[in-house]
Amino acid sequence: MSRVVTSMTLTQGVAEHLRSLIHRGEVGPGDRLPAERELAEQLGVARISLREAIKQLQDDGYVEVRRGAHGGTFVTELHRPVENWRARMREQSGEIDDIIDFRIALECHSARLAASRRNRADLAKLRSAIRNLDQVDGRAAFRLTDSQFHGGLARAARSMRLENAVHSARGELFSPHDLLVYVEPVEETKADHQAIYGAVRDADPDAAEILMREHIERTREQLRVIVFGSDGKRGRG
Repeated sequence: MSRVVTSMTLTQGVAEHLRSLIHRGEVGPGDRLPAERELAEQLGVARISLREAIKQLQDDGYVEVRRGAHGGTFVTELHRPVENWRARMREQSGEIDDIIDFRIALECHSARLAASRRNRADLAKLRSAIRNLDQVDGRAAFRLTDSQFHGGLARAARSMRLENAVHSARGELFSPHDLLVYVEPVEETKADHQAIYGAVRDADPDAAEILMREHIERTREQLRVIVFGSDGKRGRG
């Protein structure tokens, strides 16, 4: 029995959930989280557990709590979390490849199923996510529109477990755009999404899978260079 049994407290689970939302761009720098009572109800947890989770995120530099009439819990510019994440990826040899491999397994199958199961409403949402890339004005907006497209594919696959797994895996990584000192042009991402959309629209699961694999492999190479340097080495341990 080689697997190590691990457990996560409720507080840790709530903190991880909120952290994942930030990584995926569903909430971004400057955004205010819902009020404590509302957020606790949304998550189905006691307010004390939520407070402890917020404290964890605050200690890690993800959020700041402001007092006063216009106070609340706000997402930071994420400078410290990004650098801490980069350091952890450097220290844990093979971690990036492990996460990317998992994403490829999930999202390639998601794309295949979407090509077979999508309907007109799914296609309309995917087109909307692609159009939204033309309007991004920063890293948070990019993360959100990117997540909208990948989430739309997962929903079109008609598997709730697969959709949840895709969201979870994507939430483990910062976007390469978050790790740069500038906002990288989104044209490459838009072209990739457009090609994947075309395969899904044409009900071509083989092409959808291949194009998704190529898309995520580009993310792997971007992350290797950004985390490890220009040679992109120190991948698998």
